[in-house]
Amino acid sequence: MIAAALLIADSNHMGDWGAGWWILMALMMVVFWGLVIVGAVWLIRTLVGERRGHGHGSPLEVLDHRLASGEINPEEYRRRRSVIQGKETGGSGGS
Repeated sequence: MIAAALLIADSNHMGDWGAGWWILMALMMVVFWGLVIVGAVWLIRTLVGERRGHGHGSPLEVLDHRLASGEINPEEYRRRRSVIQGKETGGSGGS
């Protein structure tokens, strides 16, 4: 069945389109690969965006999240919070 269809298509020279057939096939190939590339970029950006999800928000929200996840200790949290709020104490062990 498939062989018969191929013979019929070949014997008709794709409807006698001549060069038009090859131009159409080239354009369709460009469209296909363009869609593949756009889809891959979309997928990568979506996956990377989901992993960065906790980083969005105000600086204090990010700091709260880092304390809750154990990335920083309470002393570091207090020091960074005072810097964010503009109440920096002037450094460690000053005179």
